[in-house]
Amino acid sequence: SCLQTSLSIWGWGSLGVVLFLVTFGPFAIFYFAFYILCFVGGGFVVTLLFGKSNSEKYLEQCEHSFLPCTSVGIPKCTEEMKREARPIKIDRRLTGANIIDEPLQQVIQFSLRDYVQYWYYTLSDDESFLLEIRQALQYALVQFSARSKETDWQPYFTTRLVDDFGTHLRVFRKAQQRIAEKGDQMKDQAEELVDTFFEVEVEMEKEVCRDLVCTSPKDEEGFLRDLCEVLLYILLPPGDFQNKIMRYFVREILSRGILLPLINQLSDPDYINQYVIWMIRDSNCNYEAFMNIIKLSDNIGELEAVKDKASEELQYLRSLDTAGDDINTIKNQINSLLYVIKVCDSRIQRLQSGKEIDTVKLAANFGKLCTVPLDHILVDNVALQFFMDYMQQTGGQAHLFFWMTVEGYRVTAQQQLEVLQSRQKDGKHQTNQTKGLLRAAAFGVYEQYLSEKASPRVNIDDNLVAKLAETLNHEDPTPEIFDDIQRKVYELMLRDERFYPSFKQNVLYVRMLAELDMLKDPSFRGSDDGEGESFNGSPTGSINLSLDDLSNVPSDETVQLHAYISDTGVCNDHGKTYALYAITVHRRNPNSEETWKTYRRYSDFHDFHMRITEQFENLANILKLPGKKTFNNMDREFLEKRKKDLNAYLQLLLNPEMMKASPALAHYVYDFLENKAYSKGKGDFARKMDTFVNPLRNSMRNVSNAVKSLPDSLAEGMTKMSDNMGKMSERLGQDIKQSFFKVPPLIQKTYSDPDHCRVAAPIDDNVDDNIPLRVMLLLMDEVFDLKERNQWLRRNIKNLLQQLIRATYGDTINRKIVDHVDWMTSPEQVADAVKRFRDAFWPNGILAETVPRRDKAIRMRTRVAGKTKLLEVMPDELKHIIGAETTRKGILRVFEMFQHTQLNKRMVYVFLERFLETLFPQNKFHELFNKLHSRSKQMQRYKQRLHSTQAPSLQK
Repeated sequence: SCLQTSLSIWGWGSLGVVLFLVTFGPFAIFYFAFYILCFVGGGFVVTLLFGKSNSEKYLEQCEHSFLPCTSVGIPKCTEEMKREARPIKIDRRLTGANIIDEPLQQVIQFSLRDYVQYWYYTLSDDESFLLEIRQALQYALVQFSARSKETDWQPYFTTRLVDDFGTHLRVFRKAQQRIAEKGDQMKDQAEELVDTFFEVEVEMEKEVCRDLVCTSPKDEEGFLRDLCEVLLYILLPPGDFQNKIMRYFVREILSRGILLPLINQLSDPDYINQYVIWMIRDSNCNYEAFMNIIKLSDNIGELEAVKDKASEELQYLRSLDTAGDDINTIKNQINSLLYVIKVCDSRIQRLQSGKEIDTVKLAANFGKLCTVPLDHILVDNVALQFFMDYMQQTGGQAHLFFWMTVEGYRVTAQQQLEVLQSRQKDGKHQTNQTKGLLRAAAFGVYEQYLSEKASPRVNIDDNLVAKLAETLNHEDPTPEIFDDIQRKVYELMLRDERFYPSFKQNVLYVRMLAELDMLKDPSFRGSDDGEGESFNGSPTGSINLSLDDLSNVPSDETVQLHAYISDTGVCNDHGKTYALYAITVHRRNPNSEETWKTYRRYSDFHDFHMRITEQFENLANILKLPGKKTFNNMDREFLEKRKKDLNAYLQLLLNPEMMKASPALAHYVYDFLENKAYSKGKGDFARKMDTFVNPLRNSMRNVSNAVKSLPDSLAEGMTKMSDNMGKMSERLGQDIKQSFFKVPPLIQKTYSDPDHCRVAAPIDDNVDDNIPLRVMLLLMDEVFDLKERNQWLRRNIKNLLQQLIRATYGDTINRKIVDHVDWMTSPEQVADAVKRFRDAFWPNGILAETVPRRDKAIRMRTRVAGKTKLLEVMPDELKHIIGAETTRKGILRVFEMFQHTQLNKRMVYVFLERFLETLFPQNKFHELFNKLHSRSKQMQRYKQRLHSTQAPSLQK
C-alpha cells in the first residue's frame, strides 16, 4: 500500500509539472523566481525605513527623559592607558638599617626581574601591577623585621636548635640500631634506612611525622605553598592579602623561586661534604687517617671511586721518564698507590661476599693481645670503665671502689693538711675542724668497706683490719692510714684469677683495647693520627695491620728486626725546613722476609725516646739520644754526624739482649719503624710539661674517680667536708691548674631519658643553667652514645667539661654566649648573610644557572675526603677520654647521617619550623604544622597501631 501511495504522488507531481510547462512555456520558472525575490526585497526596504523613523523618534524622547547619560566605557580606559606614565616613588626603607636594606632591595629587584618582568612585559607596559607586588613584598619584610627585633633569639640558638639536632641524631641512631637488628636481608639499605628513620620519628615525636614533605616533591611544594600563604596572611594588610592574583604571584615567588631551591641546596649531601672540607681546609690529610677510612668503609661506590683514581695516578706515574733521585720518590708513590688499590680490592671483595669481620670477635679468637698493666688501667679513664664493668659482673666491685676511694682520700687529705699548714703560718687555726673532717671521712671509708656491717665487704686480712680500727680509735688519721690495706687489695685484684687475670681473657678486655686503639697498634697510648710531619711511602711487602692480618705484630722471638739509616735530606713543608732520615728496615720471619723504608724526623726520635724511657725506666741509663742543636742544624756535616749517632742509637736499641731484657719493648720499636706516619703521643710543650704535671694529674684523676664512686652512705659527710675544703682553698681557686685538678663535688646518679623521647628534657642537675656545658654534654651524649655506656664515664666527662669551661671562661661564660648571639643577630651579620644569599642566587647580578650534578665518582671521593678530614681534625684528647673506637664510630655516624637527602630535608624543615614558632609565638604555628603534616602515612599507621593496642584494654 505504501508503494502504491508513493507512486501516485510521483505521478500527480509529474503531471502538474508537464501541464505548467505546456501552459506557460519553458522560461516560466525563471519569471516565478524573479517575482518572489522582488516581493521579499520590497518587504525588507519598507521595514527598514519604517524602523529607522520610529527609532529616531524614540531616541529623541530618551534625550529629554530623567535617565542619566551613558558612560564612555572602553574609550575612556583607552585614553587613560595612552597617557604618559607618571614617575613612581618607592620607599626603600625596610629594616631601619641601610646596610641590610640595600642588599634586600637588590634581592627584591632581581626576583621581580627574573620571575615576573620577563613575561609580564610581553602582555603589558603598565607597571602598576609590578609596583603593587613590590610594595607587598616590602611591607611583608618590614613586618618581618619588626617581629625579629622583638624576639629573644638566645633560647633558639642555645636550646631549641641544639635539642632538635640532638633529636635528629638520636632518631638516626635508633634507626641504624633497628636495621642492624633486622639483619642484611634488605635489597636497598638506604631506602630501608629512610623508612625506618621516619618510623622512629613518629614514635618519638608522637604528634607529627615529616615523611611526605621529605620524600614526595609534590607534597613538598604543596607544603611550602601553604606555609607561604600563612606567612602572607600574617605579614600583609588584609586588603593586599585579598588580592588573589598578587597573593598567588608572591606565594609562588617565595615558595618555588626562593625557599625550594635553598632547601634543596642545603639538603644535598654533596654540598654538605664540600662545605665540611672547606670548613677544615687548613688541616692536611693524614695518610693513616685516609687508610683507616678505606678499611672502615662499607660503601662499595666509595672504594671503587678511590681505586679508579689510584689506578689513573698509577698509570701516569709509570709513564714518566725520570732519572736520579726522582726515581726513589716515584717508586715510593707507586708502592703507595699499589697498596691503596690492594686494600680497596680486599675491602670490596669482603663487602660483596657479605663476610664482614667483627674486630672484637676476631681479636678475641686470635688470642695474641697486647698486655695493659693493671696500674695503667687504674689511671686511664677509658680502660678503667671496662675494668669497672667487669668487676661488677664478677662481684668484685667493692675491691675496686675501695682502692679508688682510698686513693681519693689520700690525695684529699694531703691537700687539706698542706692548706692547713699554710694557714697556720698566717696565724689562722682550724686544726680540730680539719682533723675532725678527715676522721669522719676515714671512719666512713672503714664502715662502708671494712666493717662487719659493710655490704659488700672487702675480704682482707682480719689482722690488718683490726690494726686499722685501733689506729682510727686512738690516733689522728693521716693520708697513709689505708696504704697497707690498699696495697693488699691491689695485689688481690692483680693475682686473683677472678679479677685481672680473667679480665684479660674477657671480651671486655678486647673492647678496651679497641677503644685504646691497640688492636692494630700495640702501644698503650693508642694510635693517634699524627701531625703529618713525616713522609711515608708504602711497603714493598705486605704490612697490613688491619683486620685481615692481626698477627703481623712481631711478638715472637723468631722474628728478627734490623734497621739502619740509609740516607738523610732536608725537606721544606709550608715554609718549615727540617731534616728527614730514611730508615731501611728488614724483617725476617721463618717463612718470609720483608724490606721497606720509612722516614722519620729528629722530633720523632725524641718523642719515641721519651716514650720508651718513661715506660722502661732502666733504658734511661743505657740509651742516649743525640742532643738537639738550635743553630746551624741543617749543615751537611752536622746531619752526617747526627745520622751516625742515630744509627748507633738504633743498633743498641735493636740488640737482641736489649729485646730479651724488655720483651714489651718490641711493640714500641715496631710501631716506630712501621711504614706509616709516626703517631706522636704528645706535642713539644706537652712533652716538656709531663715531667712535673704527670704525677699531679694522676693523683687528681684518682681523686676524681674515687669521690665520684663513693657510695650514697658517705654522701652527707663527704659533702660537708667538700664544702669546708672549698672554703679553705678559695685563694688557690683562681689558678687555672686548680680549676682543672681540684676535687669535684659528689655527683648523684644522672637521669637517663627513655629510649623513645626527645632530648629537650633536662639533661642533668645543675647543667641546664650552664649553656655551654649543656650543649657539649648533649652533643657528646648523642654523638658518642654515652648514656648507653658506663654512667661513671659520663659523670667523669661532665666534670671534665665543667672544669674546662670554668678554667677557660669562669662564671662569665653565659654572658659571653648571650653576647655572641646578639652579635650573630646584629645588622652587620644579617647584612652579610643577605649578601651571601644574593651572591649565591644572583652572582654578578645574573640569575645563577642550575649547577649540573657532579659525577658519581667525584661525589664518592668527596665523601672519602670529608670523612678523612673529620677524623683528622678530632683532637687526640677526645680519644683518650672516651676511647678511639667510640670517637671514630661517633664521628662517622654523624657524617653518615648527612649522606641522605631526605633526612637532611627533615632537619632543615625542623629548624625552619622552630624558627617560625620562635618568631611568631602567638600564632600557634605548632598546631598548624601538625595539621600540615597530618596526611603522613607513617602517622596514620602509628595511630592505627596505637588504637589497636588500646582497644583490648578499653574492652576490659
